[in-house]
Amino acid sequence: MANSELSFSVLCIVCIIFASLSYLNPGIKAQQGHEEPYVGVNLGTDVSKLLSPADLVAFLQLQKITHLRLYDADADILKALAKTKIRVIISVPNNQLLAIGSSNTTAATWVGRNVAAYYPQTLITAIAVGDEVLTTIPSSAPLLVPAIESLYSALVAANLHTEIKVSTPCAASIVLDPFPPSQAFFNQSLSSVISQLLQFLSRTKSPMMMNLYPYYVFMQNKGVVPLDNSLFRPLTPSKEMVDPNTLLHYTNVLDAMIDSVYFSMKNLNVTDVVILVTETGWPSKGDSKEPYATIDNADTYNSNLIKHVFDRSGTPLHPEITSSAYLYELFNEDLRSPPVSEANWGLFYGNSTPVYLLHVSGSGTFLANDTTNQTYCIAADGVDTKTMQTALDWACGPGRANCSEIQPGESCYQPNNVKDHASYAFDSYYQKEGKAGGSCDFKGVAMITTSDPSHGSCIFPGSKKLSNKTSQQVVNSTQASGAVTIRFSSLHGTRLSASMGFDIILVVTFCLFYSLLLP
Repeated sequence: MANSELSFSVLCIVCIIFASLSYLNPGIKAQQGHEEPYVGVNLGTDVSKLLSPADLVAFLQLQKITHLRLYDADADILKALAKTKIRVIISVPNNQLLAIGSSNTTAATWVGRNVAAYYPQTLITAIAVGDEVLTTIPSSAPLLVPAIESLYSALVAANLHTEIKVSTPCAASIVLDPFPPSQAFFNQSLSSVISQLLQFLSRTKSPMMMNLYPYYVFMQNKGVVPLDNSLFRPLTPSKEMVDPNTLLHYTNVLDAMIDSVYFSMKNLNVTDVVILVTETGWPSKGDSKEPYATIDNADTYNSNLIKHVFDRSGTPLHPEITSSAYLYELFNEDLRSPPVSEANWGLFYGNSTPVYLLHVSGSGTFLANDTTNQTYCIAADGVDTKTMQTALDWACGPGRANCSEIQPGESCYQPNNVKDHASYAFDSYYQKEGKAGGSCDFKGVAMITTSDPSHGSCIFPGSKKLSNKTSQQVVNSTQASGAVTIRFSSLHGTRLSASMGFDIILVVTFCLFYSLLLP
């Protein structure tokens, strides 16, 4: 080979390597400088029989929960979290603001007692200073930024300021005229404090913590804000909310709320602060004045929120930035005062049994809500017969589920309808696939349940009762169900992205074209 050809071949290889490395570097492309988006949970403690700290941490690990927010800095919980991979936000209660905001010494003592005493064995990631201070106790607003600054100075003195952020969770009501988002602005009576807060957050690269509840937006604007938009349900283009000033299309209320905060910050000339959603959720039960606080709506909202975060699609204004979110909340706080919904925001009851089972296809064991490892896959409600029949045909055909028991004369033939037959076939496929993430979806017509669907002599494949019968033979299958998989692991990894592949193709094409010009 001629020297020129050899040199050029080497050049091509080097180009391809550099093109690959630029995309494999987690710091390149989406969300530069930020960790992967995640979903965490809030831990309220107004629970009559709260798990012990040790049992609580074991439960968090069982559920693969990696991010937790506390409303205080409970010493026993922080000790129990030591040497786990669970990252925790601790909080300064509102009633401690006065002392911390008035004394650097008090702030230093607080950091020493509640942060330095546990870090790094316990992975404290942030301090939330108060909770919705600006709107719930506006008289304390002048103390908020001094308290934040004092705590930050204490972290600097302890050399922890680069590892632990300081911010304050704010209510959505600090933003006025939130839709369309481009017209949003902060409450002018609070603008002085908010401006100081944003300058601090910008300087320290800390997030703007926001408690955002589409549930309340929907309840306060019934007839204007559709329920589907509030629950992240798929919309036809005609039902999308359009900002007339930017022409940005909003398919859900949460994205509009997030962008309204971004526009409000921009009005104060702050454009480099990222939003962290410290609270969001939907109640599963309410009184007569809260008819939309239902298990189905809570399940739909939280399941779709999780998918939305891990889809990494950002917002219409900032598609490159996906805000992480903390679900409100882990447990139903049964000691809460009325209305009824106040005690029913949890994913679990205080004894750790699930209030409902999230429908997050492909989530693996993350928030599977299953504490017994007994889960089944059944047909979802409200699906038309034709769509269900298509899914049933796939399960019994290409999916190779064992459908012998739903044939005429067999134990699960009755009741003879598509939904019941589909439930049996779906569970057969789900159990055959080892309950793998995405194996109970069937393009959205299936759901996971912890209730054994067996009835009479019809014993479902996942039932413990099956051990009393002859084990069914199932055929292994490597075919996918066609369900969309939501990945909960890092999306950078070593997989080639579409854009990476395209750029490498360009490099290779250039090399081949240039080689034709060589003598």
